[in-house]
Amino acid sequence: MENGEGFLADTEPQRTELGSIHGEGDWQKIAGILRKSIGADAFQRWFGGASWGGTENGKGTVVVPGEIHQVWIETNYLPELLFAAGEAQEGIHHINIAVAESAVTPGRQPVLSEPQVRKQLPGDMLDKRAKAAGLNHDYTFANFVVGSNSQFAHAACEAVSAKKSVGYNPLFIHGGPGLGKTHLMHAVGREILRRRPDCRVIYLTCEKFTNEFIEAIRKGDIEKFRRRYRSSDVLLIDDVQFLAGKERSQEEFFHTFNTLLDGRNQVVITSDRPACEIKSIEPRLISRFECGLAVELQPPQLETRMAILKKKILEWKVTVDDSVIEFLAENIRSNVRRLEGALVRVATFASLAGESVSVQKVEYLLRDFIQEEASRQVTIDGIQRAVAETFDVRMADMISRRRPASIAFPRQIAMYLSRSMTHNSLVEIGESFGGRDHGTVIHACKKVTAEIGKQPGLRERIERIENHLRR
Repeated sequence: MENGEGFLADTEPQRTELGSIHGEGDWQKIAGILRKSIGADAFQRWFGGASWGGTENGKGTVVVPGEIHQVWIETNYLPELLFAAGEAQEGIHHINIAVAESAVTPGRQPVLSEPQVRKQLPGDMLDKRAKAAGLNHDYTFANFVVGSNSQFAHAACEAVSAKKSVGYNPLFIHGGPGLGKTHLMHAVGREILRRRPDCRVIYLTCEKFTNEFIEAIRKGDIEKFRRRYRSSDVLLIDDVQFLAGKERSQEEFFHTFNTLLDGRNQVVITSDRPACEIKSIEPRLISRFECGLAVELQPPQLETRMAILKKKILEWKVTVDDSVIEFLAENIRSNVRRLEGALVRVATFASLAGESVSVQKVEYLLRDFIQEEASRQVTIDGIQRAVAETFDVRMADMISRRRPASIAFPRQIAMYLSRSMTHNSLVEIGESFGGRDHGTVIHACKKVTAEIGKQPGLRERIERIENHLRR
């Protein structure tokens, strides 16, 4: 399929006659095929008031009651509509969606026999629907390697896909870059489309949402923009932290978010940090993010990293020695994306050289990866020692219950640095500071952030600790 002036068919179906499609009888043929593809509910909702406007030079026209039908059909159902028209008559290679000059009577029922409704989309149609929704073909639950770092997040995403709990709305997935947030989000969208073909699923990045909003304001199409996103059944927003500092976009997203939740429509959001740590976002928006279920993705452990590498090797049909796999898993720890990038470099070299690659050769090929990874290995213990030395307190005070300001504030700084410089979760950080809970860690981070703004010298002092730890 190709997206230019319109949608072009991938294959040429077998047909028996030439000529123009015209009249209600021919629309019935198209509609009958279309209903089998998208389901009776979706057809009635979006095509119940539609009619056939005729064809000219291979371009067919479907007339719909209003702009919201036009936008949604163009975004979600053009491939199915083109296929149905092509099955009914040869020669149609493009479909236009036109808005009727006068609205069609609401609730109009098409004159159709009731066909068998297909409960799940076939694979090729699912791929087309997923592509129209903005979803990546490769990001599925089957392709996601589950480890202890992602077990809870994976289970929550599967529950949302199966609609097992209304309490997971919104679902807020957070974690560092390259850990699989986007993968899980796309998997949710694809699985929902597979299970419920009539669902209106939209995936987009926060940056795209903001850019489209600005463009809609410029063109005066703000109502069309709102109808598109507020009429969705499932809205998937990636990297919501980029809303920070964009006041008008935050306002628009706030109302879109509320409209969807009020209508019991699913919202899934990803961020590189917990909602409470996103700076320059309105508190009312943060509270909305926190009203559902928040799950965290952490860096994968050694066993999970090895499983990921072995799965990729099978997918890519390459040969890599077990010793090399183990070396990669032990040395590339920060995120999955870097791990896969390292494997690509090794597999490409092996393919071009036509020989197996030794661990020594891999170490040379990936020297930049390994050096950067080594610089990332800052530990909570190392942070505690550096802060204790800087503020002249005992190491034992980092985990003690003593609360004088001379001890409590350095301890809070150590928690703040642990959150920003390691991949440990809030719970793990709290445990490392004498069994404190995650709420104490969050409070410490907020306290230090506030004090940095008040004390000019504190920022420099913390930066010196950071530079020391990185060295």
